[in-house]
Amino acid sequence: MDGGKAIQLVLDQSTGCGFASKRKYLFGRVSMKIKLIPGDSAGTVTAFYMNSDTATVRDELDFEFLGNRSGQPYSVQTNIFAHGKGDREQRVNLWFDPSLDYHTYTILWSHKHIVFYVDDVPIREYKNNEAKNIAYPTSQPMGVYSTLWEADDWATRGGLEKIDWSKAPFYAYYKDFDIEGCPVPGPTFCPSNPHNWWEGYAYQSLNALEARRYRWVRVNHMVYDYCTDRSRFPVPPPECHA
Repeated sequence: MDGGKAIQLVLDQSTGCGFASKRKYLFGRVSMKIKLIPGDSAGTVTAFYMNSDTATVRDELDFEFLGNRSGQPYSVQTNIFAHGKGDREQRVNLWFDPSLDYHTYTILWSHKHIVFYVDDVPIREYKNNEAKNIAYPTSQPMGVYSTLWEADDWATRGGLEKIDWSKAPFYAYYKDFDIEGCPVPGPTFCPSNPHNWWEGYAYQSLNALEARRYRWVRVNHMVYDYCTDRSRFPVPPPECHA
């Protein structure tokens, strides 16, 4: 496939699949080009994420692409686990068909903030507010993982739309995996080195163009934000107004 550079994940009734990086990293940027399942993909989840792979106090940064019925938009759900606590889901409807071509999905993780990008458009920013006693992943290295699995109990319209196994097998494609970060084990000074490019001034906050794009996504394409879900959080979590 593609000169051996692309990875194909397949899902059928007997199995899902995935792959993982050989090393873990502490801070940096990871990106992947992904082409998602075409057509009727309801009930499937294609994921690209970082995970500390620790049993109890887990850190994790998630992209989860939620399949849908033909003609309906794909949603991407992001979530952030810090010091073992997650439940920070946000969902955005993609403004293009992600099954027609490869698009680049990126996670930037620095001491200042975490940013999720679709192509060059930031769809989520989570700032480091440890000074306000808000959890932020700073100490546990994370591996990079991708999986394709069946989750029709929740993935599409809250589980109302079930997977159509007559359309199986389902395929998602990945290529051009890129990571720049501090490998662990590796040089111990790396994670705290202020000269790492991702810690540079230009990356400490969204620039003017990114800020405009970010507002555009949130106004026009965001369909769920845990911060405004009063049924789950009668009092918004502290990071929502930090």
